[in-house]
Order: sequence, then C-alpha cells, then structure tokens
Amino acid sequence: MFTGIIKGIGHVVKLEKQAETATLTIQSDIVTKLQPALGDSYAINGICLTVTSVQQDQITVDVMPETSRRTNLGRLSIGDRVNLEPALAAQERLDGHFVLGHVDTTATLVQRQLDQNAEVLTFELPATYDDYVVEKGSIAIDGVSLTVTATKQHQFSVSLIPFTLAQTTLADRAIGDAVNIETDILGKYIVAAQRKETHA
Repeated sequence: MFTGIIKGIGHVVKLEKQAETATLTIQSDIVTKLQPALGDSYAINGICLTVTSVQQDQITVDVMPETSRRTNLGRLSIGDRVNLEPALAAQERLDGHFVLGHVDTTATLVQRQLDQNAEVLTFELPATYDDYVVEKGSIAIDGVSLTVTATKQHQFSVSLIPFTLAQTTLADRAIGDAVNIETDILGKYIVAAQRKETHA
C-alpha cells in the first residue's frame, strides 16, 4: 500500500521492451537512501511494481502485459523522469490517501491554467470512470495523491501548489500527455455496492 506522497524522482536509465512486456531500470538517490531489497514494492508513476534487482542507486522492475495496457509505461523513454514511492511501512504516517498502486486507466492533460499561487490541471478520462471521480474526492495521478477540485462530463481538475510541482513530474506534463490514474478505492466499493443494489 502507498499514500501518494512522492518520496523522490528517478530517471529511466535502461528500458528493454518486448511486445507488451518490459524490463525497466530506474536510477535515483532514494535507492541509495532507502536500500530496497529484492521483492520490495515500489510505486513508479503510481504503478505498484516489484523490485527484481538492486545495484547501487538503481532498481530494476518487470512490466507485465496488463500493466502495459492500462498505464503510460509503454510511452517511457531513456532519460524520462518518474515519480517514486516505496511501499508504506506500518509505523509511517498516512499523509495522502490509500493508494494501492493498481492503475485503472490513463487520462489526457487538456489544460494547464495559473490560479494565483497554484496551477490548475484539467484531464480528460474515459467515460466509464466518471462515477469514480468526485469533487473534493481523492485521486492519484502518476502516483501523486491529489484532491479533485472540479468535475464535468469526462473531465476533472486538480490544483497544484508550487511544492507539488517541484517535487513531482507533474510539472513536466504537456497538453496531450497521458498520465496514470488510480481512482479512490473507497469510491470503487461504494459504486460497486450501488450497482449491486440496482441489479438485485
């Protein structure tokens, strides 16, 4: 489990793709600092992946077809920056929200707009996920825990403070870029329960 509070930025230093699978190597100071072990879970751009190799300041993970189909990992290139978060330890504070690292889909950035000291990002997502995104609800975008500030049909917005822009890769995102989306797990259960009642 994760919180959506990014602990560091990594760089893609090696990427081996085969059809819908891949082996991805990330370099980051956080690896040296936290010294992950084989089998540890790391969220890379919000995707829960298993560490298969550790070398100094680098970790390697394997990407399976399901992950390639649902996320933006297939669009990564050597040198790209990625958000990193190790799995939550039992004694740590839960500063963001419950993030599983199970990405639902991708959304497309359609607008960036300044709002005094903040920047508002608006995304378009598949219609099937409209029910899972609510104003003032939580959402993880490329693994970053954020609050939804506005919604309309097939779109939602979030507002980013300068600290979030400086500490994550969301500052890099341009209009038309795809980001990984994990909707709030609590909302998923509520929607699922409502649908069961409707069909009962």
